[in-house]
Amino acid sequence: MKNLIFIGLFLLLFSACNEKIDPAKFTNTQWELTELPGLTLPAAAKATLNFADSLKLSGKSFCNSYGGQAEVADNKISVKNVFSTKMFCQETDAAERAYLHALNQVNSAKVTDNKLYLLNGEKTLLVFTKTN
Repeated sequence: MKNLIFIGLFLLLFSACNEKIDPAKFTNTQWELTELPGLTLPAAAKATLNFADSLKLSGKSFCNSYGGQAEVADNKISVKNVFSTKMFCQETDAAERAYLHALNQVNSAKVTDNKLYLLNGEKTLLVFTKTN
């Protein structure tokens, strides 16, 4: 009987760790990039991510503006149809390419303490701080 109680508590705890992705947590929010693991962010420029109604995306990728669409299905989030302006900014080129590449790899997300973590599986791709 003790084993059944232990297993039940374990399953309850484990299921609580699988946070559901709620599209309402993203709608009409604005975020600023604070971390792109493996890369030092440019000091002179920022990257931003804005979610509008219907999870439409927009933002600044250090130099260029971009847009796209986020989709939530089967407790996964993905970014589709990303487009951007095509200005070349030498100082931010590597960071911009890495940022847009990471954005296209997103398949999960979590929001904790006004921070947005965009993930690919368990790997953190991008970390943002809420600005609104």
